[in-house]
Amino acid sequence: MEAQAAAAQAVAPAPLLPSGEAMAMLARRGFRPESGRPDLPFARDLDGEAAERLGELLGHYSFRLFLRGAIQRRSDFAPGEATRYLTAAQEKSLADALVELGILVRTPRDRYRFLRRATSFGPTLEWYVARELRRRLGCDVATGVKFRAPGLGGDLDVVAAMEGKLIYVEAKSSPPKHLTQGEVAAFFARVRRLRPDVAVFAMDTALRLSDRVLPLLVAELGSGASGPRRIERDLWALNPHLYAVSAKSDLATNVCRVVAEGLLALGPADTSR
Repeated sequence: MEAQAAAAQAVAPAPLLPSGEAMAMLARRGFRPESGRPDLPFARDLDGEAAERLGELLGHYSFRLFLRGAIQRRSDFAPGEATRYLTAAQEKSLADALVELGILVRTPRDRYRFLRRATSFGPTLEWYVARELRRRLGCDVATGVKFRAPGLGGDLDVVAAMEGKLIYVEAKSSPPKHLTQGEVAAFFARVRRLRPDVAVFAMDTALRLSDRVLPLLVAELGSGASGPRRIERDLWALNPHLYAVSAKSDLATNVCRVVAEGLLALGPADTSR
């Protein structure tokens, strides 16, 4: 047996773990996390003043509506064609701001096109949420993570490590009417396999969650679960580990608020009473 073992081929070295505590926490849970290539309409390593300005723009719901619609156009577009929720003048102002950042370029006939083509707004939303978590809460963050769990599809949109806790944010950029039970079931399958300390289902919409999204989430929890609890506005706790938020008032503030709620729920009981 020893001779057979000695004659066996050498075991391939383990793949190099991507940097960051968030990725390390995934590896410690038995996964092989990999950073995907983000589908962004700008350079992944955008930093400095340009990143600050883009982050500031993405903080406005109107800008995210415009950028999402512009990306969906698949080609050049004129102000007024990106979304029906803004005027042509508003869209031109936002498009000109992206020209200054080197993300859009003007084309003939007063139209615009992306210098770097993206197929979906989702990764840009993940970039923004991750950036705000890092900036506001000082945590290590990774986006678009392939965690290679057998039998499970989809990536982890945003994972963050803070205070020894693993935070998972599912960021949805489409309106609630496009959300399917299958997407919700896939999210719950990832949560059950990953076992994050806090999971957040974030819908980038100003529409109410209670009419469409919450029933789908509650259905996946099963009949024995208690009903969702409103924290404030459109922020909901489904249990001490799972939360749902919309973009009503401010998306990033809402995500940070429920992360704080989740960390408090995981803390020691109040011993002052």
